Amino acid sequence: MSAPDTLDLEAKIRDALRIIIDPEMGKNVVDLGLIYDIDVQEGGIARVTMTTTIKGCPATAFLKEAVQNCVWYVPGVEYAEVRLSYEPPWTPEMMAEGAIEFAQGGIF
Repeated sequence: MSAPDTLDLEAKIRDALRIIIDPEMGKNVVDLGLIYDIDVQEGGIARVTMTTTIKGCPATAFLKEAVQNCVWYVPGVEYAEVRLSYEPPWTPEMMAEGAIEFAQGGIF
């Protein structure tokens, strides 16, 4: 895979991940800022680093599995690995603007 192909696959993965809704927040994991990094290497190897809104979130296993399954279904991905990280800790400032407006309407 050439560099433009990996960038294209990263964008496709990011777009696909928008279907995963955090059950507590009601917004997708990308706009919430829960996806820290998407790294695509030659051969369709995709590694996603993500977080949850709080350490010990009851939806952690669900979200991690949903992200991994979603990435696997993106055409061109041959291997998907998802890693949880709490560094840096998630804050509401990490949300996309539309998600921030939603949150200001009642969650935060």
